[in-house]
Amino acid sequence: MRAQITTPVRRLLDALSGVGPPVADPVRAAADAAAAGCAVALEHTPAPDAAAELHDLVARVAGAGLAGACQLTVPVDRLGAAAAGVVGAAADAGLDVALDGPPAAVDALAADAGPVTVVVRAADAGAEERCRALAGGRVRLTGSHLPGRRGVAADLAFVRCLNVLMSGAGRPGVGTTDPRLVAIAGERAAWNERAPDSWEYVMPWQVRSEQQRRLVAGGYRVRVVLRSGPATPTLRPAGRW
Repeated sequence: MRAQITTPVRRLLDALSGVGPPVADPVRAAADAAAAGCAVALEHTPAPDAAAELHDLVARVAGAGLAGACQLTVPVDRLGAAAAGVVGAAADAGLDVALDGPPAAVDALAADAGPVTVVVRAADAGAEERCRALAGGRVRLTGSHLPGRRGVAADLAFVRCLNVLMSGAGRPGVGTTDPRLVAIAGERAAWNERAPDSWEYVMPWQVRSEQQRRLVAGGYRVRVVLRSGPATPTLRPAGRW
């Protein structure tokens, strides 16, 4: 029988496991994460000169020899016309790229950007259909840690999207630290006979770290999200943690 979580406890869990702590030096944190056996997703919230900050971050990561371990999440709506230049610079430096933002803007940029990861939130309208359309490529599936956006309905939406992606030919990233959803993801991967390197978990750095260590030790691929920048506390949540 499924254990019931009361509203006060759920709110506390939401607060404790939301987006993870901000990092002052994402390059150093990326080196630590890579040494721990994790891949990295860099999510930098830039100040007014957004493109320049992201170009600088890409150069620093590449200069540290960490490009192969890192993926840059590009906030398409925030960057506007400058997003294409940031994507190109990241790709040229050897970083993977994830596009986050309104579907129409993301799809337009993805069409010209080559292989990229697309962020899809399971809680958004049309998320399951979007996963079907993107299931042959790279998708980072996330949900929401916002109060009122979790619970049975949110979990079911997440699992429906997960089922679509795991049965597709692409490369899913599963953005959750919820132990039940972590277990379901592993089960769906096994059911679909997926190789360990054909998908990954995506989790905030230093949130439920023991769980991350167990997954890495078990042969699973884990990508940790490092958030940086002066506006880090106001980031739109990029995962259902």
